[in-house]
Amino acid sequence: MKQYIIDAFTSKPFSGNPAAVCVLDRWPSETAMMQLAMENNLSETAFLVKEAHGYHLRWFTPETEVELCGHATLASSFVILNCYEPDSTAVTFHTMSGDLTVHRKGNLYEMDFPTYELQEIPVTDAMELAFGARPIQAVLGLDLVCVFDSEETDRSMKPDQALLTGLPGRIQNATARGAETDCVSRSFCPKLGIAEDPVCGSAHCQIAAYWAVQLGKSEIGAYQASRRGGYLHCRMEENHRITISGEAALVAVADIVADLYR
Repeated sequence: MKQYIIDAFTSKPFSGNPAAVCVLDRWPSETAMMQLAMENNLSETAFLVKEAHGYHLRWFTPETEVELCGHATLASSFVILNCYEPDSTAVTFHTMSGDLTVHRKGNLYEMDFPTYELQEIPVTDAMELAFGARPIQAVLGLDLVCVFDSEETDRSMKPDQALLTGLPGRIQNATARGAETDCVSRSFCPKLGIAEDPVCGSAHCQIAAYWAVQLGKSEIGAYQASRRGGYLHCRMEENHRITISGEAALVAVADIVADLYR
């Protein structure tokens, strides 16, 4: 079995968000996929099996299977459209979050994702203690999105991972208005076994949706201000959908020799 390491939301290796992508003939057990994800110790390992119309795609963190992952979807599309179906310009993935279609447009891989209803919730002392700064607003969808007063606050914070687990949402995001992009964000995922996601596509289904309303525009340029960093091009669509685009870079191709079907 081949495994590919792809850096997503970047044009060069060793930046953006790394994901492992495994293309399979048939499904191994969930235990085996979980063990490989733990062995890789990346924020996501993606597993794909070819079907009649597209690919079935599943995502695993080192601790759990998740229902949506943007950067590993981008990485999966890079692998399929460059290594398996190089003459194609689009690929459809069947996932826990429905069908996700990715189009290749030049160097960008354009992903079509669902958005989530965002509800404003009270800013609490627990949020301030967890992030180390007090948000000026908080909204909740699948994830928690806390809005801060400045890009510098967002970039410099060192949140308490244990306290973050007491906050609502799958992921706890910090975002602020950007100087060179529309927004700057960071995504913390202690509930998923990840201290900080380098570049989180699924979180931007909510972060970009928030800023689109605040700024009164349908296209949002986003920067994820992790140590690795990465850029996301987001566009609000009709019917509660969002298009998120980014580049990707191939880092490694490996042979998995362990028996996943034992």
